[in-house]
Amino acid sequence: MSRAFFFAVGLYVLFLGVECLCVQKFILRARPPAANPPAATAPAANSSARVTITPAPWTPWSLMSTGAVVCLYSFTMSEKPAGK
Repeated sequence: MSRAFFFAVGLYVLFLGVECLCVQKFILRARPPAANPPAATAPAANSSARVTITPAPWTPWSLMSTGAVVCLYSFTMSEKPAGK
């Protein structure tokens, strides 16, 4: 079970690094508030809040190498616990 977990985490981090290599910036938009009752029709003041994340140049390479190391670690793990 832990072998599959480490493999999945390694693949996730590896693919996140590849994604950071392909994009220049991430723009996150805040989720609009839930629908208000009809009596309250005032628009939300913070409905267009955006957060921009620009990955550093070293980020994709470190994520890809960390993901590859974790995947390789999952291959070297034994399938059965050592105590049994």
